[in-house]
Amino acid sequence: MVTRKIGDTLQHVLDAIVRGFVSSGINPNFLTFIGFIINCLAAYLFAYGFFAWAGATIILAGVFDMTDGRVARLAHRVTPFGGFYDSVMDRYSDLCLLIGLLVYYGRINRYTYVSLVAVAMIGSVMISYTRARAENLIPTCKVGFMERPERVVLIIIGALFDRMAPVLWLIAVLSNITVIHRILYTRQEAQKLAGQQGVG
Repeated sequence: MVTRKIGDTLQHVLDAIVRGFVSSGINPNFLTFIGFIINCLAAYLFAYGFFAWAGATIILAGVFDMTDGRVARLAHRVTPFGGFYDSVMDRYSDLCLLIGLLVYYGRINRYTYVSLVAVAMIGSVMISYTRARAENLIPTCKVGFMERPERVVLIIIGALFDRMAPVLWLIAVLSNITVIHRILYTRQEAQKLAGQQGVG
């Protein structure tokens, strides 16, 4: 009951923000860009060890990430380019946050964690790439757990509660498992399509 009330309150706040952005006439793509810049600030905070502040900054960036698409739909400004631009900026935001962590662990000479962040970066990029590439072959490829929202939430938890090391292990392992899952799924679905075309 309490959780539902909190969710409803947050939804009302988010709706009010969206309406305010629509009333201002701001371009949804500019909201996407602002979110990216705020994530760059979070990356800077990570690089210098201000993890709690970085976590709070990512939450702020999330406000823009959650509203740009809604503003576009409510203002009737949805375009194919907008979706493409949002996706590209999301990838840049993800990588900037991880680069911030990479710099931090390099600065304190924790090279095991430098390697761990690098593996997490590879997994994060490949999750998006495998889906994009797979959907040139099959209708959709959304299988797997470690999508962007899950990764962002984990990074926020790691930053706010000083548990970044286990969070990085989770992202590094589960993101690459998700990539393998998508490869196997795409192979299976592509074979099904090939069989259907052969029958036809």
